[in-house]
Amino acid sequence: MALIWLLVTLVVLVVPGQGEVFTAMTDMSRLLTTEGEMIRAVENFIIAQEEKLEKLKKDLYEMERVHDKASLSPEDFLANPINAYLLVKRLTVDWTDLQNFMTDNSMGQEMLTNLTSMAELLRWPDEEDLNGAAVALMRLQDTYKLDTAHLARGQINGNIHAYRELTASDCFELGRQSYNSGDHYHTTLWMNEALNRYEMETNKTVIYADILEYLAFSTYMQGNVRQALKLTDELLVERPDHQRALGNRAYYLEALNSQQAKKRGDDSDNIDVEAVEKGYTVTENVDVNDAWHRERRSYERLCRGEGKLLPQVAKKLNCYYQNGPTDFLRIGPVKTEVVHIHPNIYIYHDVLSDSEVATIKELATPSFKRATVQNYKTGELETASYRISKSSWLKAEDSETVTRVNNRIGSITGLNMDTAEELQVANYGLGGHYEPHYDYAQREEKDAFKILGTGNRIATFLFYMSDVEAGGATVFPHLNIALWPKKGAAAYWYNLYPNGEGDALTRHAACPVLVGTKWVSNKWIHERGQEFRRPCALNIDALE
Repeated sequence: MALIWLLVTLVVLVVPGQGEVFTAMTDMSRLLTTEGEMIRAVENFIIAQEEKLEKLKKDLYEMERVHDKASLSPEDFLANPINAYLLVKRLTVDWTDLQNFMTDNSMGQEMLTNLTSMAELLRWPDEEDLNGAAVALMRLQDTYKLDTAHLARGQINGNIHAYRELTASDCFELGRQSYNSGDHYHTTLWMNEALNRYEMETNKTVIYADILEYLAFSTYMQGNVRQALKLTDELLVERPDHQRALGNRAYYLEALNSQQAKKRGDDSDNIDVEAVEKGYTVTENVDVNDAWHRERRSYERLCRGEGKLLPQVAKKLNCYYQNGPTDFLRIGPVKTEVVHIHPNIYIYHDVLSDSEVATIKELATPSFKRATVQNYKTGELETASYRISKSSWLKAEDSETVTRVNNRIGSITGLNMDTAEELQVANYGLGGHYEPHYDYAQREEKDAFKILGTGNRIATFLFYMSDVEAGGATVFPHLNIALWPKKGAAAYWYNLYPNGEGDALTRHAACPVLVGTKWVSNKWIHERGQEFRRPCALNIDALE
């Protein structure tokens, strides 16, 4: 089609009035000149198409190489968050570019139509998935203090590498997604990295002016008006008629003059450094010392493995074999590790076999849905950005394995399982996490478990069903402890005091998975049925 239009255009330009060519030989000879121009036009068209096809071949070769490598061990390949992000980007941004190229001819359009007809068999990520993957990388970057340049080189913690480095386009897309999320802090980080990568690239993967536009505005939103003005001037050198840049420049000049008028001699670019490092703009007036931020710093520190118990606390901890009255504990005492006292938190080692793990995963996967949280005001379940995972619930009648596991929990804890919730199975994906929360319902959540009729969640029993290469710890910010996933182990603690009040020290979180995949299953045990197994305190103020 493109060739036909090229020839039509050429004929319109060179052909004189009808019947004026064949009547004289001098005019006929000029047709050779016309034919020569036509040949050169077609040659140029072929060269341009061959260059496009050559680029497409190279891109396809790279995709095949990566795909073959990933197919050898998909779980290991996608355990690296950079690899996972690049896969989502290939199937969204890069695929869109490829579609645009293929629609230039009818054969390509036909192939795309055939591919579309397979929509039910294939799974395509959308813009929300791309944004989620980018935000997950930002979360990992913040929590684990990952350097932007190192990430762009495909490095995580120095010794874990992605299959390739990020291009300027990859960095630009991370910045663009941060911008779309209103996160100007990470936008400036990744747009600056995109500039660095752009300068190093021989074959440019992104437009220089596009980087400057995003970077200038986010720099302004970070409070640095002078730098935003400088970047905008650079953009206008590239594109003098850029309307948004012209409007922004006038706005930045006005803002800068206003700042200078308010406080002569003051450096208006001074910013609350700690607030900026956490991604807040100066206009938010963030108090980085309030309770939420203190908890946040503790949470992130523990996720990085930087927490340490005081010696006088650590020396009271011990390990032992737990015996008991049940056949299960008589035949096989449980290896028990006390990791904290008051509240008591235990780790039980080797209480879930590999075959049981495999069965539970197989049963849970088909019914996986995005994990939800309960809105304490409405009581409704809803998705939330602070809990990123997928989960499903398994009933005892679903499998003998589930029944056996439920009975085992009862044997170890000595609590009644009849009023416990079903076994919840969860899988954390790219940057999957669950920020600090309580498992029990607080006083204002009066109707949280009303529909169950079994009272509050008295205890939590949490199985770890996978090892995690990096990250993914369960942390207790107010106790300064971190529990690291170990396949086959389980954590256990009481959420309530004997008087029924919630123990605020059990507030905990699931750290983002840095590298690997995290599988857990948990059993929330309720108050009803435990009256003679864990009696209520006679004194309402009693905490022990």
